Amino acid sequence: MKHPTSRMLYSYWERLRGQRCAPERSEIEPGAIRHLLADSLILELDMPHRTATLRLAGTRVCALFGRELRAAHLSALWGEASADPWRMVETVAADAIGVVAGLRGTNTDGETVDLEFLLLPLRHRGRTQARALGALSPVAPPTWLGLRPLVRLDTLSLRMLARPMPDALHDGPQGDDSVLDLAGLEAGAFGAFPPPANDSTPFRRGHLMVHRGGRV
Repeated sequence: MKHPTSRMLYSYWERLRGQRCAPERSEIEPGAIRHLLADSLILELDMPHRTATLRLAGTRVCALFGRELRAAHLSALWGEASADPWRMVETVAADAIGVVAGLRGTNTDGETVDLEFLLLPLRHRGRTQARALGALSPVAPPTWLGLRPLVRLDTLSLRMLARPMPDALHDGPQGDDSVLDLAGLEAGAFGAFPPPANDSTPFRRGHLMVHRGGRV
């Protein structure tokens, strides 16, 4: 996470959840993150229909797109069906981990801005896979912010925010949450694990690590 808003919101979320996979939506206190609200958002998730709807969106998030975003579908912000961000939402909901993405936004005049998108799981009335807390922040606010709205988002990078893993897989000290960069993970990093009895070295396919399997 590069943006201060992302780091502060993640730290707040971490304090709330403790040892749980995610905090409750009702535990979010706007006053505690009042200086982050302009860049924050909350999504309502509908897993069967593969949709994520904006329940709340901060003033700066709305200013980026030149309109009120409440009740808008998250996929509509990307502007093209081929760039649907559902993969990020599904990862957050199904695996109960956070993701951070590097985005590039394009406005009506073809001008671009780099943004950081953070998405974290929330529980809602005891239900998992129901809500998500996020932030969308420009790396450097452009002079045209609020004048020429974004009409398209492109995803440049995607990283998973994972619990501590073996030293070969993370950069942070033991005991800290760390960022697991699946896009840059090489199969050789798995050398820290004991050799499997019936499995060859795993290989990467998209954001998954695949084991070929075999017989004992």
